[in-house]
Amino acid sequence: MIDLSGKHIFITGGSRGIGAASARMAAKAGATVSINYHTNHNAANKLVNEITESGGRALALAADASEDGALMHAVQTAVERMGPLHGLVVSAGIFEGLALEDMTVEFWDRVMAVNLRSTFLAVQAAVPHMRHTGEGGSIVIYSSTAGQRGSAIYSAYAASKAAQIMFMRSMAKELGKDKIRVNCIAPSWTETDMAAPSLDALGRDEVVKEFVLGRIGMPDDVAGATMFLLSDVSGFITGTTVTVDGGMDMRG
Repeated sequence: MIDLSGKHIFITGGSRGIGAASARMAAKAGATVSINYHTNHNAANKLVNEITESGGRALALAADASEDGALMHAVQTAVERMGPLHGLVVSAGIFEGLALEDMTVEFWDRVMAVNLRSTFLAVQAAVPHMRHTGEGGSIVIYSSTAGQRGSAIYSAYAASKAAQIMFMRSMAKELGKDKIRVNCIAPSWTETDMAAPSLDALGRDEVVKEFVLGRIGMPDDVAGATMFLLSDVSGFITGTTVTVDGGMDMRG
């Protein structure tokens, strides 16, 4: 079992899907967890109650992750209430697609704001607090296999996810001197409420055929990789993308 005792982890988009799975798993591993959410107050607080009733420490904080200054305030509040910050998980995002001829500037800008701008803002908000501890820290950004290979219809999404990977590599180089590690995880199809409409449209039986391991990914599959990257076990890993895809793309 990965041990995150004594660590405080801030998770954007932590009220559902992969973010929520990582919050649960981090708390089980001993971490204090601060969960950022945008609108789903009930889901965030239900998750906090679940964690605290199991003996963990958790806090829910509302903030639009794509709005300038919102995460600065949320992270500051988390540190004041829950203690020094050691880890950040960037999970906030949307998965929407349109064909080129149907895409508008507004659609493109919204995807980039929610997926990419929020990544920059989260890292910018968290890094000063990690530096302050003098112990470094670990940042995990959720990209996607779409950002590694491209995706028809989901071109804006794929572009935002590819940009996350380049931002991660740049931050790994920039923050290494501070002992702050920065990595991405690239999941493939994962059973979440965000992916469900697309999986339904494609047909799960057809999607499953693409997986060497014979099943679609689950949120805990990604959460497990996240725990590894947050922990000291991965202390010499930075600037890399861990692909969690059940063998679908066979990427290194």
